[in-house]
Amino acid sequence: MRRGEIWVANLNPNWGGEIGKARPVVVIQEDRMTAAGLRTVVAVPLTTQFRPEFSPMRVAIDARDRLLKDCYVMVEHVAALDRKRFRDGPLTKLSAKEMDDVEKRIKAILGLS
Repeated sequence: MRRGEIWVANLNPNWGGEIGKARPVVVIQEDRMTAAGLRTVVAVPLTTQFRPEFSPMRVAIDARDRLLKDCYVMVEHVAALDRKRFRDGPLTKLSAKEMDDVEKRIKAILGLS
């Protein structure tokens, strides 16, 4: 599992406004942290639903490799997920431009830009 890869993770059970179900997520955690064997991995879920009102917070990812549908990274749902939640992957890997766009939006929602 490496930074920028998209994996399937089971996000159930979820609470309130949290994202649920089994869905693709993009790993954003730094590779050395993942290799260190931490029990959690920081990732961001994807959705296939396009909602114009959320477009400033979303990064479009075109279907390719084993990612069968166009998706959108939901940067407002960054989460540390237990490794046991991860099922299948990698489905594909983000390009440098896509990863840069994800990072910029995460910084913006965290007030770091």
